[in-house]
Amino acid sequence: MIRFLSVIMAVLLSALPLRAEIAIQQVTSPSGIKAWLVEEHSIPFTALEISFKGGASLEAPEKRGATNLMMALLEEGTGDMDARAFAAAREALAASMSFDAGDDSVSISARFLSENRDEAMALLRGAIVAPNFDQTAIDRVREQVLSNLRSDDQDPGKLAAARFDALAFAGHPYATSRDGTQETVSALVRDDLIAVKNGSIALDRVYVGAVGDITAEELGVLLDTLLGDLPAVGASMPDHVDFGANGGVEIVEFNTPQSVAVFGHAGIKRDDDDFFPAFVMNRILGSGGFASRLTEEVREKRGLTYGIGTYLVPKEHAEFVFGQFASSNDRMAEAIDVVRSEWARMAQAGVTDQELEDAVTYLTGAYPLRFDGNGPIANILVGMQMQGLDVDYIATRNDKIRAVTREDIARVAAELLDPDALLFVVAGQPEGL
Repeated sequence: MIRFLSVIMAVLLSALPLRAEIAIQQVTSPSGIKAWLVEEHSIPFTALEISFKGGASLEAPEKRGATNLMMALLEEGTGDMDARAFAAAREALAASMSFDAGDDSVSISARFLSENRDEAMALLRGAIVAPNFDQTAIDRVREQVLSNLRSDDQDPGKLAAARFDALAFAGHPYATSRDGTQETVSALVRDDLIAVKNGSIALDRVYVGAVGDITAEELGVLLDTLLGDLPAVGASMPDHVDFGANGGVEIVEFNTPQSVAVFGHAGIKRDDDDFFPAFVMNRILGSGGFASRLTEEVREKRGLTYGIGTYLVPKEHAEFVFGQFASSNDRMAEAIDVVRSEWARMAQAGVTDQELEDAVTYLTGAYPLRFDGNGPIANILVGMQMQGLDVDYIATRNDKIRAVTREDIARVAAELLDPDALLFVVAGQPEGL
């Protein structure tokens, strides 16, 4: 209990204000594993983030859900430890470990006290390198996944998003859920989980961020010990896929008094020279909450929804603009018309000086708040590496935001936003569509 309270205190104390500069070291382990490190020795605590590029998009169609199930099983035992013993060992070390599967990566997060570093990393190494994949655990975790899938079948938002993906990315792994289907998940066997682990957790696709009480030399030794026995090369990456759906409205019938709509069209790559103008534009159009045009027009003026948001989604193998909202069945058609109208207004007229000033003020002011502890900073370091950003990005990012002009936004909006290309998928019983 004392150790558990100690780690909670360490986590709380690690939420330090952002320093004027974050000194990022680029580390290479003796065997060649690369990492980014921010040393912070004021607290005996380290956050470690590890991501492997690829994720569920590496799966064959008939194996959908294998990566998700595999990652959920990594904490279910290793060596002579079953799930209960693994959890007890982790708690005794006052360490936290989590495992997650995404479309484009799988990730591992670890938090540990300096005094327990070696023991915590030995435990984590067992989970990563030699998980048991015991059949009892497989069956239990599989049933949890299947339960979630059955729940998704009754969620109009999930139904709309699934149909949207199927239309937009037909023939690509993005077209289907990374959680799989009841049929594919039910058919998975232990050998499938071993194969997908070896294909997705490999040294040729690893990215590491570490923040805390650890030196570059210590991190290099830790990484070789922790990851050195992983496969050198993983599975081949899928091809890029263009947003393939035409504009219009598709309805997924679902018995509910309130329909859910998702919408979008082709987007912009993260490394495009115009990404920052598009980013600021989207803040004004739809991602700015009560400060956005869509919230003002769809919610505040007309009361058509409780909330609406849009997002730039530059995935690893596709890029698109995406939005979502819910509205009563009898007002969904009107809400869609307003969204299209605002899409066209932005494309035709851009933004005002005041809108730009407000967006830049918020985006530059909110950015430092992301750096509120060792864990979030470690996660940011990994994200920067996976997006191909330079080590000085944190210092220069706000300057890029401030450099965006009204003319930049007008040009990018005219090129990117197309109201006629918007695909709306509505789950429910909307009237007038």
